[in-house]
Amino acid sequence: MQAFSVELIKKMIGLVFKVVGYFTCENLVYFESFHGKQFSDNPKAVYQEMKKTYPNYRLVWGVSKGHEEIFIKEKVDYVRRYSLKWLLTMPRAKGWVINTRTPIYMVKNKRTTYVQTWHGTPLKKLGLDISEVKIAGYDTASYREEFIKEAAVWDYLISPNSYCTDILPKAFGYQGEVLEVGYPRNDELVKKHADIKRINYLKSELGIPLNKQVILYAPTWRETKKTDLTELTLDLAEIEKQFKGEVVFLVRTHYLVSETIDFTRFGETIMNVSNYPDMKELLLITDLLITDYSSSLFDFAITKRPMLFYMYDRLDYEEKIRGVYFDVTEALPGKIVTTEISLINHLRQFVNDENTLISDNYEEFYQQFCHQEKGTASQAVIQKIIKKEE
Repeated sequence: MQAFSVELIKKMIGLVFKVVGYFTCENLVYFESFHGKQFSDNPKAVYQEMKKTYPNYRLVWGVSKGHEEIFIKEKVDYVRRYSLKWLLTMPRAKGWVINTRTPIYMVKNKRTTYVQTWHGTPLKKLGLDISEVKIAGYDTASYREEFIKEAAVWDYLISPNSYCTDILPKAFGYQGEVLEVGYPRNDELVKKHADIKRINYLKSELGIPLNKQVILYAPTWRETKKTDLTELTLDLAEIEKQFKGEVVFLVRTHYLVSETIDFTRFGETIMNVSNYPDMKELLLITDLLITDYSSSLFDFAITKRPMLFYMYDRLDYEEKIRGVYFDVTEALPGKIVTTEISLINHLRQFVNDENTLISDNYEEFYQQFCHQEKGTASQAVIQKIIKKEE
């Protein structure tokens, strides 16, 4: 009975979208990031640029219940998803700027331009390229079928580089136009990564001493095991012991991981930034990025600062869990470590001399994945929405 009710609601929403969609509002643009849970990523960058350059447009965000605080704080016009106001807003928008999948029952009218920005250059396989889907609520066949149906309504797919232009359409089953213009969220990274005034301002806002090196640990989310969601495979107490007073060690993990860690037991050395709303700002202030398969590594490469790759479960992840698109051993612009002892040793090298962890292939990596980042991606997206191409 419950399943029947859910399907009925979906059909009703689809019908409302079809009817309301006939009354398109030419100066209305709808934004959504990570299913309405964040004010972030590519949609935020496009929103900020459009607000500045096209003030005559009404820019509205779709927000999930319980996630309104940041939008209220930033004085952003929003509608709560699945509310009556949302039903009367999203279908009428001239443009949709969204970075994740949307349910197929949210029917887009032909006059709406849907720009799918996605949310990162993939190292780990995604979409149709995943041989066996291990996500709750999905089997492999239904997951692929929904992906193809959703991608069919996108008008444009944003690509940050030629690698993504090749990978993403195939992974999504997308056959439309790809805009290889860079990522909007990276516009500020391109323009501000050497801006000491901006970096110091962000550090001050976070309470980070200006004279301290900043190390950011940002692992990808592992969705297959309960233990992956509730345990951090890094001894933060040991990190604090080894580097207390020398660095500030930022930790950004999936919220289900960060909620299990009592960060109050650490001093100034360890800082939880898992709920910080803007990853781009964290990358701006970071001197060394530690990650594994996260797409943040491609964004951070814009700064040409050093990276370390802590891949403690490499064989399992690459062969059994998700799979990757290329051989990380040769391609990644930094050292791969698989044990905590090795990680700490490399951190000590970095603290003693920042340049020791710059890899020989960094420039080659930069040219392959960052060559399209010119700082103008947001404007390129806006022009497609307003149909006023230069």
